Amino acid sequence: MWIAAALAAIAFALSSTVRSEINRVGGSADGLRTSYLASGSVERGIQWMLWGWTGYNQTNPDGTPRFWLPGTPRMVMHYPSGDAVVELIPDSAKLNINSASPDELLRVITAVSGDPALARNIAEAIIDWRTPPAGGSSPLDSFYLSLGPTFLPRHASFEEIEELLLVRGVTPELFYGNFVSDAEGRLFARGGLRDCLSVWGSHGPYDINTASPALMEAAGVPANSISQILQRRTIRPFHDMGEVQSLGIAAPGLMVGGNLIWTLRATARLRRADGSPSDVLRTSSATVKLLDVRRFPQMPLHVLRYYDDAWSELELAPPARPLAPAAPVLGAALP
Repeated sequence: MWIAAALAAIAFALSSTVRSEINRVGGSADGLRTSYLASGSVERGIQWMLWGWTGYNQTNPDGTPRFWLPGTPRMVMHYPSGDAVVELIPDSAKLNINSASPDELLRVITAVSGDPALARNIAEAIIDWRTPPAGGSSPLDSFYLSLGPTFLPRHASFEEIEELLLVRGVTPELFYGNFVSDAEGRLFARGGLRDCLSVWGSHGPYDINTASPALMEAAGVPANSISQILQRRTIRPFHDMGEVQSLGIAAPGLMVGGNLIWTLRATARLRRADGSPSDVLRTSSATVKLLDVRRFPQMPLHVLRYYDDAWSELELAPPARPLAPAAPVLGAALP
């Protein structure tokens, strides 16, 4: 009897281990497939963007553009194995971190962090990081040398926005964004500094279809207008500022359109055999520069950065088929 009980215990433990390993391997496989779906959607989004940029476009049976229509901030792509949503964010929707004034930096960081004292310290640290020091060193050098590992700030222009993570006071939550709760306890995504600042950014006006709420607040857009803009652009994008004025929205410092540098960020989700969406999400992104099609007819685009593992504050299930007629998306099923 004791031998039978021992064998039963061993069999139960072995079956539990095998079941756990099967679930782990299945989860890893789903994650890998979803990552490929996200990175493939970035590549496909680049191609659709090229076709839209060069004027090559087609329409779906319902009259919507099949590829990218310039100015549209989002595309939804459907595949046999899952779905993906691709965000298109021009760098004209961000403030240039290398040339922004201390006051501009202070307003943006305050809007993101909600802490004026912290924002002032970070703005001072950014100015120190990008400015050659007088006398060969700056007051903050001793702070960086006290860290482990020690390092010195570059005292030169930011080459990549990720350098901001090294600046005194900047945390990953502040850089990437985090989830906060509203008055009723519901969580919502709050963008980070990377959504407001860029090494290729501008000083306004900013693109109304993709500018982050924090940047709009820093640019002087009233809170009720920000709410109206966010509600409207989730339904369909603004095509010109006349639409904004006709809705009675105050939008100082905003415009419609982007410059030549864009970030494409694809969030993918697999579809189960029964048609329901998987719980696994993956995001990839690329920053690209559009080139003069007359000089570069074969490939009028240059990839500046590529991120295999990115994060989007809009990480949610892409719309399932069929799409609602009013959905602000482009694209159709693969033939």
